[in-house]
Amino acid sequence: MPIAIVTGASSGIGAASARRLAAEGFTVVVAARRADRLDELVTEITDAGGAAVAVPCDVTSDESVAELAEAVADLAEPVTLLVNNAGGALGLDPVEKGSVADWQWMYEVNVLGTLRVTKALLPQLEASEAGTIVMVSSTAGFIVYEGGGGYSAAKHGMTALTGTLRLELAGRPVRVIEVDPGMVRTDEFAKVRFRGDEARAAAVYEGVEMPLTADDVADCIAWCATRPQHVNVDRLVVRPLAQAAQHKVAKGPIGRQS
Repeated sequence: MPIAIVTGASSGIGAASARRLAAEGFTVVVAARRADRLDELVTEITDAGGAAVAVPCDVTSDESVAELAEAVADLAEPVTLLVNNAGGALGLDPVEKGSVADWQWMYEVNVLGTLRVTKALLPQLEASEAGTIVMVSSTAGFIVYEGGGGYSAAKHGMTALTGTLRLELAGRPVRVIEVDPGMVRTDEFAKVRFRGDEARAAAVYEGVEMPLTADDVADCIAWCATRPQHVNVDRLVVRPLAQAAQHKVAKGPIGRQS
């Protein structure tokens, strides 16, 4: 079975993507910092009849990413898919009060982490003659919003990295795909952003009927990755029906009289 590597696989979109790609027939290498979470996910996937391997990895560490690449190189099958999903947001401060430390963390994880992993695994993807890189970015990668300066700047950086890489790989057997979700409700994204403040995290989705789920985004990632190799989905933007734009979110029931 071909190998798919998913970073940030310990929760949310990463974990959902690992489950879905295993169901699609990939041997999934799940990579994240929390080894216990990875072990639980591998057990879940293998119990369901899939194949998965856990490799603890911190995308902010050169050494850790090198160890991921070495571990994957030791596997028997070719690496054909990399899902660069590791990322996140911290805070919702205006620029004039922005935390330099928060901005540095967001840039390190979303942009430099993606760069590290891509550099380390690109030789194996190219050697497969059928490589695909999926960048899980955000609508924040092309639309800004108040309080989102640091996250938007990081995701804009990730989008720039993605577009540049696609140009540089033209003529080589590696596709570069960007998936940009809008409002997705996962167990951890907003909680991390607000440093564990569950009430503040829940308020983000209050009144919004059916925000996207991690499984919805995983479905999009799997669809892009399983198109014929000559088909490149440059960018897939996916939002819930309730979100018409970054700043326009409908509250309350959709399509029913109150």
